Amino acid sequence: MEEAIKKADVLIEALPYIKKFHKKIIVIKYGGSILGEEKIRSGVLEDIVFLTFMGIKPVLVHGGGPNISERMRSLGKKTEFVDGMRVTDEETVKMVEEELQILNDLIVREINALGAKAAGLNGKDNDIIQTEKKKAKVDLGLVGHIIAINNEPIMNELKKDRVAVILPMGIGRDKRAYNVNADEAAAAIAASLKAEKLVLFTNVKGIMRNNEDQNSFISTLTTAEATQLISDKIIQQGMIPKVMACIDALTAGVKKTHIIDARTPHGLLLEIFTDKGIGTEIVQ
Repeated sequence: MEEAIKKADVLIEALPYIKKFHKKIIVIKYGGSILGEEKIRSGVLEDIVFLTFMGIKPVLVHGGGPNISERMRSLGKKTEFVDGMRVTDEETVKMVEEELQILNDLIVREINALGAKAAGLNGKDNDIIQTEKKKAKVDLGLVGHIIAINNEPIMNELKKDRVAVILPMGIGRDKRAYNVNADEAAAAIAASLKAEKLVLFTNVKGIMRNNEDQNSFISTLTTAEATQLISDKIIQQGMIPKVMACIDALTAGVKKTHIIDARTPHGLLLEIFTDKGIGTEIVQ
């Protein structure tokens, strides 16, 4: 009986959040090595399906870096990164799109198998993700900087109560395909859709003041505090683009952003539907 009462308490705690987020859009970014782990992926997709049955409208933007790197290795093609961005020539951009499409098809199948409806979207189709060549200290090749989002194809799927599953390829004014950073794509899409939340999955607990000290976890940050932590080199490496994506989304009107650990069972539900959450939230 006590166990049943605890479950009821959890549901009652969730009720205000269910009411608050009903029919609201939540953009979720999921990628990296954690996307390839079947058990973790299954748990994340279960949570996304749960959101749809709660009347929330999830949009999933996924990456696929490790799959792309593995494909290139198997073909003996060198992978080169500059400031975390993959140098992308004509041959590489085709591989990137092919690997992302394989992952997109897999995610759509798995969401459908869990009882929800999903639709796969390629960011370069219907001018969803519009890009220009990214400027950098060295030529990155076909790497795009997002200049606009056409959210009509995404909204069309949400109106049909489908989970929009988007692979981050962009289309340039020159009609060429561009490789786009998935964090940047998720932030731009969240801003365009006026999303209630942007949630970025990672493989760490969240933002730490000291990565060696589990007690230094930061549960809430403002954009100003996050910017200062980057300047102070407390936020480093792969966490920088995630935090910058959160800041960009908030600046453009997204209400709240969250960085959470995909390895935490039902972490997405705990972050959205409980008072304490489990990750780091960044707010204006």
